[in-house]
Amino acid sequence: MEGIRNFLRLFKEAFRDLLPIILVIAFFQVAVLQQPFPNLAETLVGLVFVVAGLAFFVQGLEMGLFPIGESLAHAFANKGSLIALFAFSFCLGFGTTVAEPALIAVTAEAAKAATDSGTIENTADARQHYADGLRYTVALSVGSALVLGVFRILKGWPIHYLIIGGYVLVVILTTFAPDEIIGIAYDSGGVTTSTITVPLVTALGVGLATAIRGRNPMIDGFGLIAFASLSPMIFVLVYGMIV
Repeated sequence: MEGIRNFLRLFKEAFRDLLPIILVIAFFQVAVLQQPFPNLAETLVGLVFVVAGLAFFVQGLEMGLFPIGESLAHAFANKGSLIALFAFSFCLGFGTTVAEPALIAVTAEAAKAATDSGTIENTADARQHYADGLRYTVALSVGSALVLGVFRILKGWPIHYLIIGGYVLVVILTTFAPDEIIGIAYDSGGVTTSTITVPLVTALGVGLATAIRGRNPMIDGFGLIAFASLSPMIFVLVYGMIV
């Protein structure tokens, strides 16, 4: 019974969070476009599935991903091996990014657009090679970003200097990168911070800052997502200039 009550609470909270979006869509559909909803029954059923899925997702984060991320961070911090901690951080960033559904979709769309524009050959192998190149470049960048972010937590460096320097580098690289890669590079920074990457990376940062004496989880534990969002832009811009 406790589990059912907890899920109903999460379902109610998920519906409350989605309600503004629902009202906006309904207003423009009915009042502005003045058209009925197509397949209203299916739309309502789909809406229930979306709310339930969001509730299940939040429940899964609370039960699984956040605890395991924090426990692993504690374990590696107590182990005292920097090499193991950096290796785990890189593998975590690389693995979660490769599995990110949004990134898979964006790289596939980028490959299709590259084919339509004549940038690459119109073959399945060429599109797959282009999409895989982008995907693994972004994954490599996120893994490297987590290593840098973990190193920042260990050293206690202020995050804003690193973020400002990173965006200055993005602006400089943008002036030299091919035009057709710039939009993809900027979008890749957003799709990496999605459903799989964010929970584990956040748990890693907070758990690590909690385990290290003298670090404040609120100040030092957050910020890894900013690195994970910034680094793909840099790596993809360089990838476009080289490839």
